[in-house]
Amino acid sequence: MRDETTKQAAQDFLAAKLAEEGQKHEDKLNKEIAVSRSPHVWKNFRDAVFAQCSEWNAVTQEQTLTCTETPVGDFRVRCSATAKQMTVYYDSKKLLITVRNGARLEVERDAILHIEGYSSGSGRDAHLVRNNETVNIASLILGELRLLAGMGRQKAP
Repeated sequence: MRDETTKQAAQDFLAAKLAEEGQKHEDKLNKEIAVSRSPHVWKNFRDAVFAQCSEWNAVTQEQTLTCTETPVGDFRVRCSATAKQMTVYYDSKKLLITVRNGARLEVERDAILHIEGYSSGSGRDAHLVRNNETVNIASLILGELRLLAGMGRQKAP
């Protein structure tokens, strides 16, 4: 006569093992897509920053913000109003984008964004993540540009 608790424990073990193997496979696929799509994610982020700087300058009708690429492909945003700059670095090996804003207080950390793969309804893709949350790129950039211009991150109520 078999003990039903032994059978249940063995089934639980098997289910946990299969779930772990499935998660390892999912993590592997997500890593592969993050690596392959990271140049595209970087280009989209870079283009979004340049577009918001252009829009800002169009509204102010002057070159308040100047975007320049470095020889290694990173870029800087300089603000003529505050003489501060923001530097954005891309580390393709670590799948990181780091935003260093010279207008931040010394106690504030750089914004470090991770490029992560994920499963979507139509396959796989990659996006930027910060603090385990998907990044709203437009909001992040606007907050950084406001800070760079000496306005604070958010509009006063």
